[in-house]
Amino acid sequence: MIFTSDNWAGAHPAIAASLNAHAAGFAPAYGTSELDRKVEATFNEIFDREVAVFFVGTGTAANSLALSSVNRPGGVVFCHHDAHVIADECGAPEFFSHGSRLAPVAGTDGKIDPAALEAEIARYPKEFIHAGQPMAVTLTQATEAGTVYRPDEIRAISEIAKAHGLPLHMDGARFANALVALDLSPAEMTADLGIDILSFGGTKNGCWCAEALVFLDPGMATQAPFIRKRAAQLFSKSRFIAAQFDAYFADDLWLEIARHANRMAERLQEGLLASGNARLAWKCDANEIFPILPKAKAVELRSEGAMFYDWSTPRPYRNLVAEDEGMFRLVTSFATTETDVDRFIEVLG
Repeated sequence: MIFTSDNWAGAHPAIAASLNAHAAGFAPAYGTSELDRKVEATFNEIFDREVAVFFVGTGTAANSLALSSVNRPGGVVFCHHDAHVIADECGAPEFFSHGSRLAPVAGTDGKIDPAALEAEIARYPKEFIHAGQPMAVTLTQATEAGTVYRPDEIRAISEIAKAHGLPLHMDGARFANALVALDLSPAEMTADLGIDILSFGGTKNGCWCAEALVFLDPGMATQAPFIRKRAAQLFSKSRFIAAQFDAYFADDLWLEIARHANRMAERLQEGLLASGNARLAWKCDANEIFPILPKAKAVELRSEGAMFYDWSTPRPYRNLVAEDEGMFRLVTSFATTETDVDRFIEVLG
């Protein structure tokens, strides 16, 4: 019963097989192989337009290089206050953009509140050079709270960003989970709503180690090859990232994997709601859920082999958690089985 994180899960068998198939022989290095070109063409197909794609090794690298590509002197990036870029990346976005800052923006359920975004941007008027200048907005899809931005919510943020001349970045570490939850195409969830740059994640959805930096407008990517190289993210044997994505996209495997993870999360949520021993902090849309459990019950679950993380209760929800309770995070993946879920619910009672 492993519900710690989807990055604890191994690689999907089809992706592992693709890596093995491409392990023999020789291929041109640094992203110039036939397989690299094939996968780049596939990205064009799934986004219904020509895009610029740069393979990297981690989601932190994708986010950091995306934001560094739009850097401005004294730059300020606006993000949700619980976003991965500000809470879990050890200052990498600021480091790679040589001194830009991340400005947290309030919002419930892991989503940026448009009014709060406008107010935060207003703190940096153009004529006041001492404060620095806005340089980008970034949102996370699916969010760190397991929720997803609806199209109208993304559009509202996009309109604010565009009104202020700011590029809009999407952290898509769990991009596929959000996509299938909304039943949208990749273009409908990004470029059609005004997203400029996407960190496209595969590692949490069954890949071994495959992330990509995607510019929806290739004209914005002129400096990206140099930024990636300088950041030590230009893999010489990049065909092994391409091999993962090749299997990932074949026959829509990536969407099938995400649907399974989401279904397992929904099954967990239903079991938790039916239990008298737990409740949900909020309703989740993707493959992360946040139950409130008695601390004694969490100990019992762990003694029976369940693994999951304690979670710091977001400020707006702290009054929901009693002294003898805790908030926890459960994450499902392609490797989660119905047996895992049902056993967890059985122990929960």
